[in-house]
Amino acid sequence: MDEKLNTNQKKVKYIFVTGGVLSGLGKGIVAASIGNILKARGLKIFLQKFDQYINVDAGTLNPGEHGEVFVTDDGAETDLDLGHYERFVGVDLTQDSSVMTGRIYQEVIERERRGDYLGKTVQIIPHITNNVIERITGAAERSGADVVIAEIGGTVGDYEGLYYLEAIRQMKRMVGRENVMYIHVVFLPYLGASKEVKTRPAQYSIRDLQGLGISPTAVMCRTDQPINQAHLDKIATAADLPREAVIPMETAETVYEVPLSFENYNFGEFILDRLELPSAKPDLTDWENLVTKIKADKRKITIGLVAKYTTMEDTYLSVFEALKSAGWHHNVDIDIKWVDAELLEKSEDKVREELGNVSGILVPGGFGGRGIEGKIAAVKYARENKIPYLGLCLGLQIATIEFARHVLGLKDANSEEFNEKTKHSVVHIMEYQKTVMNMGGTMRLGAYPCKLKSGSLAYQAYGKVNISERHRHRYEFNNAYRKRFEKAGMELSGISPNDELVEIVELKDHPWFVACQFHPEFKSRPTKPHPLFDGFVEASIKASALF
Repeated sequence: MDEKLNTNQKKVKYIFVTGGVLSGLGKGIVAASIGNILKARGLKIFLQKFDQYINVDAGTLNPGEHGEVFVTDDGAETDLDLGHYERFVGVDLTQDSSVMTGRIYQEVIERERRGDYLGKTVQIIPHITNNVIERITGAAERSGADVVIAEIGGTVGDYEGLYYLEAIRQMKRMVGRENVMYIHVVFLPYLGASKEVKTRPAQYSIRDLQGLGISPTAVMCRTDQPINQAHLDKIATAADLPREAVIPMETAETVYEVPLSFENYNFGEFILDRLELPSAKPDLTDWENLVTKIKADKRKITIGLVAKYTTMEDTYLSVFEALKSAGWHHNVDIDIKWVDAELLEKSEDKVREELGNVSGILVPGGFGGRGIEGKIAAVKYARENKIPYLGLCLGLQIATIEFARHVLGLKDANSEEFNEKTKHSVVHIMEYQKTVMNMGGTMRLGAYPCKLKSGSLAYQAYGKVNISERHRHRYEFNNAYRKRFEKAGMELSGISPNDELVEIVELKDHPWFVACQFHPEFKSRPTKPHPLFDGFVEASIKASALF
């Protein structure tokens, strides 16, 4: 790798976020919050996440174990941290933003097979590490960013991630010390028996990082308990840092408070000074107003989320955040009621028991046949009882199956995904998907345009005819049934510009019943809720007044 990297280019600044002690500390929130306060100072930000998994991307990961798969405009299937990045920084990220070990090894091996390495022995250093560096600097060039923030997945000491740490260690030599920062996130456990916070695991983590040749520029201390000055002094001594470079990160009431917390510790100015950037006052007015609104006392409404993956909230993280954002916009708190779709398959009484006290019903995306009949029962309940309904991706397909069965009288109507032999496949696989064998990266992915029908609920929500939304699916509404659906009262209110694909359906004789083939939750922002979520929550608030 050329040691004169960047000498003839714009002087991009690089911030690397690493973690120690244990995983799940919130490195993604740290990276996103740093991006937030720097963007508030007028800097152009780009964010990246480097994961240790040997998967090529996140597309085949089980959402029940790893959380949602977040999709970018250009069709990247990514880790959920990219959702945090986009929500906190308000930028649309790309394929460059999510890199897994599998993709790096795949590319290096392909280069070796082509003979690009001219017969040399291919090794971790320099070939794998060079590939990481190329991805970081390439993203900087393609994005035109002033600052690139790269989060390194896992923790210091993981064998799988050592080459990432070696690559970012080399970056300081290549681009210059003044252009690089290393921010290490550690955990300070609390011992109930002695009633004290312990810093020793964090000190060992810092020592491990230093042993790899990286001295942290700042240390973020995560804990659920108050941290006193003595604790911070110990960390500063262990890291050989000034006290202002050690930032306490006590558990906040809301994650959206973290950027403001950083500002309270003057961390933004610390970063500017360390990276030799001009001092600038941040404009965080919108963010301050958001946090004030979140923490204010508000009345609650209950939304029933009918799902099959109910083991952890991260499975539907963007859906949760989109609902909450729309709630804040209307000055209400959203109480999300988990409803296991399989429970609803037991009886109509169970459906009434689970959904009888909700103000709105939402069916999110998903794959596979488990729980499908329960979701159909939920949609039937929403349709017949005039409860506001929002369907996302699979939620549209379920809505059309339910309508076909109980309004059109097509008793065996189904999707080819769940029953290939059904006589009425109102949802079928896209023609070009029939020859696809691999699972990863082969769906309809990324942003596609859609044209809305004037006067429809969708049009009223968006306030315009032409929209673009992100997709992740293989199956589509079967156009052979269009006329029958429309004649019976289901409006096809969003269609692809070439008139081939149904993107949005809604009911004419219902207060608010809208389902879309795409994933609007990916484009919702905390300070600007997505139009469909906004409309759904507004209708649910009106419905709650009837209880």
